[in-house]
Amino acid sequence: MSTTAEPAATPTERAAEPRQAVHGRLPSLTGLRFIAALLVFCYHSSLALPALNPFASKDIADGYRWLFGNAGWAGVSFFFILSGFVLTWSARPGDPPRHFWRRRFFKIYPNHLVTWVLALALLSGATTQWWQAVPNLFLVHAWIPEFSVFLGVNPPSWSLACELFFYLCFPLFLHGIKRIPPAHLWRWAAGTAAAVVAVPTLAYLLLPGDPPMPEGSPASVWQYWSVYMLPPVRALDFVLGMLMARIVVTGRRFGVRPLPAAAACLAAYALSLYVPWLYALDAVFVIPMALLIPAVALQDVSGRPSPLRGRAAVWLGEVSFAFYMVHLILLNVVREHLLGPDTFFGTAAGIGVLVLEALATLAVAWLLYAAVEKPAMRHLGRTRKAQP
Repeated sequence: MSTTAEPAATPTERAAEPRQAVHGRLPSLTGLRFIAALLVFCYHSSLALPALNPFASKDIADGYRWLFGNAGWAGVSFFFILSGFVLTWSARPGDPPRHFWRRRFFKIYPNHLVTWVLALALLSGATTQWWQAVPNLFLVHAWIPEFSVFLGVNPPSWSLACELFFYLCFPLFLHGIKRIPPAHLWRWAAGTAAAVVAVPTLAYLLLPGDPPMPEGSPASVWQYWSVYMLPPVRALDFVLGMLMARIVVTGRRFGVRPLPAAAACLAAYALSLYVPWLYALDAVFVIPMALLIPAVALQDVSGRPSPLRGRAAVWLGEVSFAFYMVHLILLNVVREHLLGPDTFFGTAAGIGVLVLEALATLAVAWLLYAAVEKPAMRHLGRTRKAQP
């Protein structure tokens, strides 16, 4: 990932920051990105409304929905924390903010524009109003507490509205975090994680319980939007990722290994199936994921073996953003135009349908990555050197 401007390090900082950590590549984190994108795919393919869940048996359909009902939220939390971590890890000293903003804009916006057009053309163009489509086009829809707006057109794009806000704030965030004495970074990380956990508590206490969310979700639109969608709130995840990167880069003690951290993430997911709903949107995942990401990064830095570092895993990670952007469009196209709204399958055939949908999404994602994302970054994201 690209990074932003940061002031030149002081001699003390340079002595404290291991060179290979600052400049080392993190292919295992790239590989891990696809797992998070696949979790979001599993979440959306489990939905009963719209009827994306392919299973005819109510018990099997309900079981699939129960198992992956929180997977999308876990995947998004991972992406936000990872974004803050990687951008801080790879921040270039002396890089002007405008160069950083240019790179990040052309990383996310071309894919968004193409999928926005596809979603309107193939799915929702006849029913989407201008006041729903225009905020989505300009990536400001996550700021609007209206269900048909923040989840309109191509619903996964709401997270890009948050990322755009993170990118705009990143130079300021980085300047402030670099001023924190290294010995205090763990305290700041703990405080930020505590703030994430406090958000749903405040939403339950202070925000109105109406209007209700669709599908009988046990919270109001206001509560859901403020906890899960609102960019300044989700910036807490991003900042926590930045703090964890600074903890590692400045040589703070970090004794967590990837396997225990991954086990903690699985335990958190199991817990999310039973906690009050708003806590399952983010709060329950934030601490184990904030530990998993630096643990995997340090595995790369140390050169220890990692199954996520292989060529196939890294390639999947590279196309994961495109996969994330196209998957819900493809799921809906398959249901509406190929299968029909009343076609469901037995267990084995339903699993086969899911596998084929995932493979088809991967193929379309590769096309989007190769034809749009990579060329945009190569030709538009690069900063041209000034002529002498």
